[in-house]
Amino acid sequence: MIDLRSDTVTRPTRAMLEFMAQAPLGDDVLGEDPTTSRLEEETARLFHKEAAVFLPTGTMANLCALITHAARGTRVVCGTESHVFQYEAGGASALGGLAYHPVANAADGGLEPLALAEALATHRAAAEDSHIAPVGVVAFEVTQNRCGGTVPAIVGLEAASASARALGVPVHVDGARIFNAHVASGVPLSRYGALADSLQVCLSKGLSAPAGSVLVGARDFVRGARRARKMLGGGMRQSGVLAAAGVVALATGITRLADDHAMARALAATLESVLDGALEVRSPQTNIVFFRAKPGSRSNTDVVALLRERGILVGGMGAWIRAVTHADLAPSTVEEVASRLRSAR
Repeated sequence: MIDLRSDTVTRPTRAMLEFMAQAPLGDDVLGEDPTTSRLEEETARLFHKEAAVFLPTGTMANLCALITHAARGTRVVCGTESHVFQYEAGGASALGGLAYHPVANAADGGLEPLALAEALATHRAAAEDSHIAPVGVVAFEVTQNRCGGTVPAIVGLEAASASARALGVPVHVDGARIFNAHVASGVPLSRYGALADSLQVCLSKGLSAPAGSVLVGARDFVRGARRARKMLGGGMRQSGVLAAAGVVALATGITRLADDHAMARALAATLESVLDGALEVRSPQTNIVFFRAKPGSRSNTDVVALLRERGILVGGMGAWIRAVTHADLAPSTVEEVASRLRSAR
């Protein structure tokens, strides 16, 4: 099977497994795991932040950030297409007492400026009106998954961040695939770090680590996030076994993402040309390809079923079908996809 469902299906590299086997370990809840501490320090340094905390998942990292920044009864302003709103089981509400305030995503995956301004206006109003919940935190997503792996314009993110911070509202960046954004756009990681009060990165997607995310921010913020992690059950002991893979991922996996982006572009071109042109394909910016059946042809369900019959696994994403390129795919993957689909005409 050619598995294009997600870059989360990647497996750890040999170098990761070797370092995992020999990494020095301790009890991280006691602050004594040297490999975990190394990963946290190196990640914080990449984004020019004071500190970091290692967590099991990106969902937990986002939740820890939101409930550390925002008081109960305040709002999380985020995109309607954002992962924190769509795919994190309502954790900020259920566990943090926060109200989601989703606003429209712009075409590039950022937050639509007028919609964000209207949301922030409620924060000003709340100062005078006890009926209104203030804004506790604004969250961005880079890259934006449900918008097609898009890279929001850095100047737009910076302007949006400045408008929130001017009101004393902290900014969190869900940077699950921010390394893809960095490679695709050339924007320095430090510039992404500068626009955010906190930022989380996933190691288990394009970087191929088996698990784990890192949340970075100011030292006092990270201290609070560690408490939130413990409350959520995310305190791990000899976590250096997993953190070791993350250390290797940061050292070897970031620049390699350009290969995934190139494969995604080639895959998009192939999908446009097969099945007698029955697919509408969006041009990918990173490693995510969105496509769908054109009206009057096969349905999306038919296309997904046909791909599965041909040994190609993809996933659904709203009105689109999603294919994600990653390190575990052979260099010949796109040619093989083309061959299997040409025979299906």
